[in-house]
Amino acid sequence: MSVRIAVDAMGGDLAPQALVDGALQAAAHYKDVQIILVGQPERLPDAATLPANVVIEPAATVMAMDESVENLRKKRDSSIWIATKMVKEGRADAVISAGSTGAQMAAALLLLGRIPGITRPAICTVFPTVSGGSVLLDIGANLELEVEQYVQFALLGSLAAQTMLQRENPTIGLLNNGTEEHKGTDKLVEVNRRLRESSLNFIGNYEARELMSGNVDVIVTDGFTGNAILKTSEGIARTIMAMLKQELSASATRKMGAMLVKPGLDHIKSMLDYKKYGGAPLLGVNGISVVCHGSSDAVTIECAVKQARDLYESRFVENIREQAAQLLTSGED
Repeated sequence: MSVRIAVDAMGGDLAPQALVDGALQAAAHYKDVQIILVGQPERLPDAATLPANVVIEPAATVMAMDESVENLRKKRDSSIWIATKMVKEGRADAVISAGSTGAQMAAALLLLGRIPGITRPAICTVFPTVSGGSVLLDIGANLELEVEQYVQFALLGSLAAQTMLQRENPTIGLLNNGTEEHKGTDKLVEVNRRLRESSLNFIGNYEARELMSGNVDVIVTDGFTGNAILKTSEGIARTIMAMLKQELSASATRKMGAMLVKPGLDHIKSMLDYKKYGGAPLLGVNGISVVCHGSSDAVTIECAVKQARDLYESRFVENIREQAAQLLTSGED
């Protein structure tokens, strides 16, 4: 097996069934991946019934979704702690969880540590656009950022876009309330200046109304704003699709018309479906940790396995380590 992925089978609203189903689907599609289901054995399938590339790692307890992160140190027998520890010890190459984001982030920081030159980790996601997606970060790990962290996140986002979207020399935009260099808070004005002076492919400030245009490969913002954007866009997408369904089924004539445009509507629905992107990598920690939505189903988990596999095979963490050393400690930034 070339890649070993530890799946926190107990984390998430639909655990363990959705996690197990997604892991089994991934195992069937990717024979070169060994999946390690980490969780309470009594709630998981009999190990004897599992395919050859799926095994079980016992974990006695679970970090609940609403549980204080402070309890993590006391629950070193929890599924997220053990799954992350496996990466630390070299027994797994990546960890995936749909459980408490705070617990997953804490486990990664405590066990894997930060990459030198990165002061805070970021969570990134692929934001749907008309041109195939843009990397958006941070989406919740850090509610506020300092100037230096914006610069670091721009680097992390650039590397993520190269790996996750196959973009060469990705363009980077700083989310702001105007495109002019003097727009925004004093902090954002300084961030703009620092990014313009860096070796990154920074195109300037970027307005929220352009988010889905796909005119930029990486969108950098703080975690509070990024999280609000992500949840707002998901809500708007669901509402628009529901409104279209209601209007197109309002009469016999509209239903006939709906049949003609159905392929196009299905394509739009697919473009807006976050499930196909899998999870959100935790960037800046010294290992691969993929954060999945709490309501992740089997499809999401299967896609997250592929995502973790791609990140590992592309030497994602090693590339961040090398470029962080070059850009963030050489004075170029």
